Amino acid sequence: MIQITTKEPKVSMLFDGGCPLCSKEVAHYRRMDKTGEVNWADINANPEILAQYGIGYEAAMRYLHVIDNGKIVVGVPAFAVIWEQLPYYRQLVRIISLPGVMAILDRLYRIFAKKRFARRMACANTGEH
Repeated sequence: MIQITTKEPKVSMLFDGGCPLCSKEVAHYRRMDKTGEVNWADINANPEILAQYGIGYEAAMRYLHVIDNGKIVVGVPAFAVIWEQLPYYRQLVRIISLPGVMAILDRLYRIFAKKRFARRMACANTGEH
């Protein structure tokens, strides 16, 4: 007798599917996630997902948010949660977990994310990508 089990991913990545850069990156991660460890949630297509976590749309669009076993993780630590689920990227998590590295990367990410958000909002207002 074959027993089929369906496991629910413990990690959810909330991403902006309307952002070409974000979509390309998530497509890459999805190809690597062969065992379905992550729930890939496009908040651009389904913004109602955010309500169940109490996350505002603008906050979610500004910075990457990941739900890790019910806990909200933001920024570079959120990337680390995703990378921990993916082959090859697990090694990167060890490196960025060295003392001080994640904090520096998170500061740099927030600068990038601020610019990405401003550009994304400008594109959304003009209908461009």
